[in-house]
Order: sequence, then structure tokens, then C-alpha cells
Amino acid sequence: MNEAEMIIEPQGGILLTPQGYQMLQVELEHLTMVKRPEIADRIRESQQHGEFSEDNSELDEVKFEQAMVENRIAELKGMFGNAHVLEEDQIPTDRVGIGSRVTVNDLQFDDEFEIRVVSSIESDPTRDLVSNESPMGTALFGHAKGEEVVFEAPEGKKKYKILGITR
Repeated sequence: MNEAEMIIEPQGGILLTPQGYQMLQVELEHLTMVKRPEIADRIRESQQHGEFSEDNSELDEVKFEQAMVENRIAELKGMFGNAHVLEEDQIPTDRVGIGSRVTVNDLQFDDEFEIRVVSSIESDPTRDLVSNESPMGTALFGHAKGEEVVFEAPEGKKKYKILGITR
């Protein structure tokens, strides 16, 4: 059993990097401290102006937005109750695991780049945060420096060589 598996199995739940945990905390704070009061004010304004009728589509939109915000708040609180924030020394460097920064070479295009493997909750491909559940993340997971991985991406078959693994 490699280091990445040892972290996942005994802890269970959701593994988050410190940066991912902070990002989700900021989102929760924004939703509870800014969005929730803003929506409540918009509903009160509609009621005060007599716009609280069955055919008020703007009120329906605000209520829908309120439901979406409340669902996301509940989802985030649930995540935090089931989350384990990885300490730096828990992020594996011998094999690819959650939190690992991986330098790879795309063997087809001889293009070198770095990604970070994270849980699906904090994945953001635009910031090179790749989900461990994505085709690329799944292919890299558990592999060591020097190994080559092949996987099916939306644009076709990819072959990468792992050049380095850091925290």
C-alpha cells in the first residue's frame, strides 16, 4: 500500500489541501455574510412594495436564488463536517496522491507542465488543479517519478511521463 492510499483509507471522508479548505471557507463566508442578507433584503423590498403576488416572476427568481444559496451553504457545511485537511507532510512525494504537485511531459507534443492533484471538490482546470477522479488524475494517481501513464482524454489518447512530484 503506498503513502497516498494510507492517507485515504484510515481518514475517510473528503481530503482537502490547505488552499482548497481556505477557498471553500471563503465561499461559505461570502454566502452567509453577503449573499444571504442581500437576498433577504430583496425579498423584503418586494413585500414592502406590494409585489408579493402569485405572478411576480422577479420574486420567484429571488426565491430560486435563495434556495440555491441555502443548498450550497448546507453542502459546504456538510463537506466541512466530513473533511480532512492534509498537512504538508501528508502530501505524498514518492507517488502521486491528493495534494501532490506533478510535473509531467506530454510525450506527443513534448510539452512540460505542472498540475496539482486535488479532490473533485476543489478541482479547477483553469488553475491547473486536476481532480483525482478525472481521467488524467486517475491515470497519474499512485504512479512515481519516471513512470509513463496513458489515458483517454476528451480530445483523444494522452501519454504523459512523470518528471517530478513535490508538495
